[in-house]
Amino acid sequence: MSASNPQPTTNHVAVLAFPFGSHAGPLLTLVRKLSDAAPHLRFSFLSTAKSNDSVFSSIGVDRVKRFDVGDGLPEGYVYGQGKQLKVMELFLEGAEERFKKGMETAASEMGEEIGCLISDAFYWFVGEMAEEMKVGWVALWTSGPRPLLVHLCMDLIRKHIDINSCESREKPLEFLPGFSSIQGADLPEEILSPNLDSPFTNLLNKMSHHLPKATSVLINSFEQIDSQIHDQLNSSLQNYLNIGPLTVLSPSPPPSDDHNCLLWLDNQPPNSVVYISFGGFLSLPPHELTALADALQESQIPFLWSFRGNPEEELPKRLLESGKGKIVPWAPQGQILMHSSVGAFMTHGGWNSVLESIVGGVPMIGRPFLGDQRLNLKTVENVWGIGVGLEGGFVTKSGVLKALGLVLDSEKGKLTREKVEILRGLAHKAAESTTGSSSRNFIRLLEIVTRSI
Repeated sequence: MSASNPQPTTNHVAVLAFPFGSHAGPLLTLVRKLSDAAPHLRFSFLSTAKSNDSVFSSIGVDRVKRFDVGDGLPEGYVYGQGKQLKVMELFLEGAEERFKKGMETAASEMGEEIGCLISDAFYWFVGEMAEEMKVGWVALWTSGPRPLLVHLCMDLIRKHIDINSCESREKPLEFLPGFSSIQGADLPEEILSPNLDSPFTNLLNKMSHHLPKATSVLINSFEQIDSQIHDQLNSSLQNYLNIGPLTVLSPSPPPSDDHNCLLWLDNQPPNSVVYISFGGFLSLPPHELTALADALQESQIPFLWSFRGNPEEELPKRLLESGKGKIVPWAPQGQILMHSSVGAFMTHGGWNSVLESIVGGVPMIGRPFLGDQRLNLKTVENVWGIGVGLEGGFVTKSGVLKALGLVLDSEKGKLTREKVEILRGLAHKAAESTTGSSSRNFIRLLEIVTRSI
């Protein structure tokens, strides 16, 4: 891969993003900070047009040029509810070749060969690209430390757990240090999948074998959140660096609050509001939406709900007319979770949401959907003690009422708030300029990237 007039040296870094969920945003935040710290570097950011439109519209970036790669969808493909996983699978088919073509275009347009690759950790094939190009590979893991460790230990876990036995899945993972309060059933489903050839499971399986070869593995976390797990990862990976929380280490300009969420929160008592958001990738099924609406109406607890859908069609009219809450299509989540009136966060357990809740000092109520979310929320509840899960893992009226009572109005809730406040302090300390562990790790990362090119 070469430009038409390649230069003898290069300051060009190619960045390969995973365009689903909340993956691309943290990667662009990291690149923006690298760009600010090393103005001589030039970055080409490669993702799908839809993903690039989303992240570049909210974050202004100098010295970073976007390049759109194909999404792998057939012409005329219609997006729709329930198709998210299929869209992801279609993208993964042929993604490696589309990224190679995208980097060729980037090298040509930038007039400079690529000297370093930074990618989402999912992309195991970037390691092979880097080896072929004789450049460094820096991989960003956008979830938490425990999901990363269990993926690296996938072969070991499958030796200890019978994937066809429910009884085996319900046993604690005593063979993994620090996992005695976690069961096999809490793991990402890909770890114990009977079909290792499915696109996403195959991707993660290959990732677990390639990541130890990366020049550096980054994580959007901080060392003090789970020191025992940090030590295990540090011994397994080269230049394993906690460089988070990125929202604190490299804060972006506050997003617009078009729906006046913060103004509405200003008029609520301290620690009284439950903020509800299940991310932008999946949504609750109709019967769970009804159960949640019934629980909110009976509890009379003020709520702010970031709702992806049509509330007039999907939520009971009595809730919409109750006057106890505010339902919006989008909300500035990071700012909301730092508002003094928010006392609980009902979440799907995506890592970005967990981190933002910790940074804001808000206890969580968890309803996971897929991937790392169950493990994240079990860690929140069983290891850190900064939240509770819904009974059975699903939304029921009684389960929501019980969880709200525990978090907002009980001695356990008071202890939970104290524990999350401790983690909040550690997160902010880690990101302190020059002295914090994440800040020092970022300086080390900058040295690795500049040395690599």
